[in-house]
Amino acid sequence: MSKHVFKRAGFLAAAIGAAGLLSAGVASAHVTANVYGPQPEKGGYGSIFFRVPNEEKDAGTVKVEVTLKPEYALSSVRTKPIPGWKAEVVKSKLPSPVTTASGTQITEAVTKVSWTAEPGTKIAAGSTEFQEFQISAGQFPTNVDAIEFPATQTYENGKVVEWNQPTPASGEEPEHPAPTVKLAEKSGDGHGGGHGSDAKASEESHAASSSSDNTARWLGGAGLVVGALGLGVGAGATLRARRATAVSSKSNTEGTE
Repeated sequence: MSKHVFKRAGFLAAAIGAAGLLSAGVASAHVTANVYGPQPEKGGYGSIFFRVPNEEKDAGTVKVEVTLKPEYALSSVRTKPIPGWKAEVVKSKLPSPVTTASGTQITEAVTKVSWTAEPGTKIAAGSTEFQEFQISAGQFPTNVDAIEFPATQTYENGKVVEWNQPTPASGEEPEHPAPTVKLAEKSGDGHGGGHGSDAKASEESHAASSSSDNTARWLGGAGLVVGALGLGVGAGATLRARRATAVSSKSNTEGTE
């Protein structure tokens, strides 16, 4: 086999390893609203995870605030404790009562949820860290297909970023899209009907998702190592080929003398 073949094999293996690491690596830099498990239903309840990355190179994130529109009339919102972060749920009187799918009239609803970092806690500067903030909420409205959660991200240097732009019908993503969750049609089989079962299903699915992410990152790193080994093998083969050629040339020369 020629030395050029070994070179190509080594570089190809390195490229594949690097590509694997990159594809497993970086999540979206936007603040997003995610659901792990069954999609929340109209008129039901569900758990939502707000994933917050850090975009500032020299400042960490110290506060995240999510706005719940009054027209959604979400009367029940719970937060999951996160070490180092203080959560606050704010309720406000609605401009006019809203009747839920169960026929209950809501006059007061949650309009804001915020998480503030305690001293010594933050989402670190740079793009290598993110934090997820979980809520369990309901009843979701029945007259919309998706709910938006405009979010505000505050950095320790005072910079504030608003994630509040709706995505147009064309689907073209704006610069600062509002976190959005789609609602499934009401099935009538009890899904989305209570906090406990939905939260448990979401958390189990989230754990599986996190495990998959870690596995993907590990495989990506392993691919890079394999690529580096392949490059090393290619380089070694090239050196051996050169030595063999040198020895062969020397033998031929001695034979003609």
